Order: sequence, then structure tokens, then C-alpha cells
Amino acid sequence: MAAATILVCDDDSAIRTVVNQALGRAGYDVRTAGTAAGLWRWIAAGEGSLVITDVVLPDESGFDLIPRIKRIRPDLPVVVMSAQNTLLTAITAAERGAFEYLPKPFDLKELISVAQRALATPTTRRQTAEAAEERLPLIGRSPAMQEIYRVIARLTQTDLTVMIMGESGTGKELVARALHDYGKRRHGTFVAVNMAAIPKELVESELFGHERGAFTGATGRGVGRFEQAEGGTLFLDEIGDMPLEAQTRLLRVLQQGEYTTVGGRIPIRTDVRIVAATNRDLRQLIGQGLFREDLYYRLNVVPLRLPPLRERIEDIADLVRHFLRRAEEEGLPHKTLDSEALEILRRHRWPGNVRELENLIRRLAVLHSGDAISAAAVASELKEPARAAAEAESEPQSLSGAVEQYLGRYFQAHGERLPPPGVYDRIVQEVERPLISICLAATRGNQIQAAHLLGLNRNTLRKKIRELGLEVIRGLRNE
Repeated sequence: MAAATILVCDDDSAIRTVVNQALGRAGYDVRTAGTAAGLWRWIAAGEGSLVITDVVLPDESGFDLIPRIKRIRPDLPVVVMSAQNTLLTAITAAERGAFEYLPKPFDLKELISVAQRALATPTTRRQTAEAAEERLPLIGRSPAMQEIYRVIARLTQTDLTVMIMGESGTGKELVARALHDYGKRRHGTFVAVNMAAIPKELVESELFGHERGAFTGATGRGVGRFEQAEGGTLFLDEIGDMPLEAQTRLLRVLQQGEYTTVGGRIPIRTDVRIVAATNRDLRQLIGQGLFREDLYYRLNVVPLRLPPLRERIEDIADLVRHFLRRAEEEGLPHKTLDSEALEILRRHRWPGNVRELENLIRRLAVLHSGDAISAAAVASELKEPARAAAEAESEPQSLSGAVEQYLGRYFQAHGERLPPPGVYDRIVQEVERPLISICLAATRGNQIQAAHLLGLNRNTLRKKIRELGLEVIRGLRNE
């Protein structure tokens, strides 16, 4: 059987040589060209079983070649290479119908693996090209971000439910917006809901709407977020904070594609793509009885983990330039960061991730004079929060001091002076869990004694044990 012929196009002769040798050793017949015109002559003549082309060519964009190739040879797979490693590159490659996108520099083993898959998979996709004029929602050229871009590119033309996991400040909503803005629902509405910011008793009404008289104060019909997002995307942020009753309603939507308003009886069909996000361990919440396992599997169709900033330090320079450019567009003076300042930023641990970096750059752009932001200025801004954190760890804290420390870390990470929404319930729950656990352990599971120690009614204690999903070690009888 004759070896498959692969057509390689890149204006860099060194890259052509390396790719030629790697694919040749893998057993393929390779032909190389340095221009789009040279490549096109082979394609028009019906030669080649696979095309691997750079995007930036001397005479034509590799992206512009793809629709022309698809018109005359729709089954010829095209793999795109590019040093412009942005989300827009990955999205454009997917929209034009490329089989795969390879960011430069790439591993030669990966190149061979992609070639093998392309030659084994018939490609019949024919997609129209649409220019993406929106600003890039995600920044970074690190390997971790390249993988995120490729996953997003594959998901934009589907309606699969996506679960985005990552620490606070990693950009979960930006990913959700990219899935919407570059996907087939781009002409619909993107609606974002933060579960942690809504009082628990209002979550169902907020999501599904309500009828007049459904509850006290419901003087008219209320439109829910599902209705607002009809035909578009509904982003459910902090899904781990959704109450169990609302989880049951959401599960019905995912299973049956319909819901009822609060106080309503007629099922309403819905056409909404669900994207959820969390910074919590949902498996742990399932074990505590706080999150439905069946809902978890319905939401976790495509899991997408966003790396924290400390795992992609090489992206900091690009992010800094982006945030400085944005600050300039908002009317602040033009600023740059010197190399020593960047090195200090690379050594920082970034507990607040990209959001913390953005807020720091904004402060530096506003507060420090001069065109170049110095290493001393960066060190000064980072020193005080670090010193406060060290002092907090070294000294015993009262309960009120622990609360102040918790809020102080939040302010530092988010660059805000207002507490997070729902902070009361969060702190109360975090205090209740260890407090009740310690008392139950001390009384060997005797709920009557534990209730006495806590100053609670026994029925109240039982209810809290169920709500918190606590396990009771029954060393003594409770009756």
C-alpha cells in the first residue's frame, strides 16, 4: 500500500525541513512549499491526502485557503499551524473547518499523532467563515491555555453542557462567554447568574420565574433567567451554592427540556444551553448530601479545568500588557513595566489569580507616576498584603479576628472594599460545621448532650446535621 502524501506549507525553510524529516521517518511521502500558490497547485491537481499549513504565508492567509480547499476537495483534511497562539486563532481554525490547530512551537510526536488521526478520519465539515471582531476574552500563550483554546474551539459548534472548574479569579465567566460568543448561539442572549449572590429562598423564582400570588410580595408575573436566556446560553456560576430544591428543578430541565414557574402548573419548553462553573469540590458536596449526584453527572458532560495563574506564569507578561492597554483605553496614562518588575510578578503566588493581577496593574497605573512602573513600585504594592498575611498566620486569632482575616484576603484578591454577596451564610456555615462536629465528637455522638453544649433545641440540631451532611458516630444512645 502506497504511503499517504502530506502537503506541508510554511515560509520558514527550517520548519519545512524539520516537519519533512519527522513525517518522512513516520513513513509518509511529504511535499513542502513556501507559498500558498505553490501549495494550491498540488491541491488543484488532486494531489495529497492531508494539508499542514501555516496561517501567515507570504502571498495569502492559510485561513483563506481552507474555504477554497473545501469547495473543490471537501474531504481533504487541513491542519493549521500558527505562532499567533490566541483563542481567536483556535476559534477561526474551527470555524473555517480545519481538522486541528497546532500552536507553535509544537512537539513532533503530537504532529505525527494529529496526522495519523486526520488521515484516518474522513472530513466532510463545511462551515462558513465569519470574522470575529470582538476583543479576545482570554489571554495567554502557555501550553495550559493552548489546551483550553482547543477545547473551546471544539465546543463552540455544539450544545453540550459544560462544567468549568477553577479557583476564584481564573476567568470562568470569560470562558463561558467565549463558548457563547463564538458558538452557534451567538445571536441569542447570554445570561449569567451567580448562585452565591441570591438568597436561597429566591433562587427558584430567579431562575424559573413566578406567577402572581406565588408568594408574599409576588404582585405580578416574574420573568426568570431561563426565559431571558431562551435560544441562548445560561451561565450558572458557583453552582455548588445552589439549594437542593432548585437542584431538583434544574435536573428536570436537563432531563426533559422543560420547567414550571414558581406557582405555575403548565410545563414550559426551553431551548437554552447550560454552562455551569464552580470553585468548590462538588464530589465532596455530594458526599455531604449538599449536591445531587445525578445533577452532577448531567452538568459534567464536558469538564473544563482552568489553571490557576501560578501554573501559567509565562502568561504574566501578556496579561500585564493587556491590562495596561485596557487602562490606557479607559483614559489612564500610557505605562510600561520594566523587566525586574515583571520578574517580581512572576515570583508572586497569586492567590487571587488573574483577577488579582488585573487589580494590581490598575492600582499601579493610577498611583505611580512616570512612564515605566519600576520593580520598587511593584514590590511596595505586594509587600503590605504579604506582611499582613504573615502576621495573621503567626499570631493566634480570635473568632472575630478570623472573620476579619477572611474578608481581608477577599479584599486583597478581588481589589474591592465590599464583602462578597451571601457572606453571612458562608461564614455561618463555615463556623457551624466544625463547631457541631467537635461537640458531637466530644459527646461520642450523643445528640442530646451535644444540643445542650451548643445551647440548641435537639430538633434544631438534627436539622442542622442533615443540612450540613455530617456523619454522627454513635458511641452512646441518643434517647
